[in-house]
Amino acid sequence: PVFRKTVCIQQRRIRVFKAFNVFFLSLPVTKDISYEDLKALLGKSQNLFLVDVRTKEEVDKGHIPGSIHIPLDTVEAAFAMVPEEFKAKYGVTKPPLDAPELVFHCHLGRRGAVATGKAYELGYVNARNYAGAYKEWSAKEGK
Repeated sequence: PVFRKTVCIQQRRIRVFKAFNVFFLSLPVTKDISYEDLKALLGKSQNLFLVDVRTKEEVDKGHIPGSIHIPLDTVEAAFAMVPEEFKAKYGVTKPPLDAPELVFHCHLGRRGAVATGKAYELGYVNARNYAGAYKEWSAKEGK
């Protein structure tokens, strides 16, 4: 009986490990951008396309200047749109797949990473996540 319990426990551990292994292997690798680098881009780059993936209620409480609001649950559909449809819906030109400065952010960093992964899967090879997110931005900007 002791041997049987040990085997069952070990088999469960293996199954759990395999489940986690599959989970982690399926997550796309995202590139992050720091507060300092984002701040520098905001000041000098005409190519920066900054996407706020938080909810409307969160954005209404404050946002990073120049950001475009595209909620996380619509990111995949938005970036799959044809350019004309994207411009009509968001009022800005859709970035090309090789956009050099496409940055996503949320409030704490997790949703921004998810959005960055979705963009990457759609072919946006330079997509980055501002991991410090709005929480860090507002703390450093005194807002």
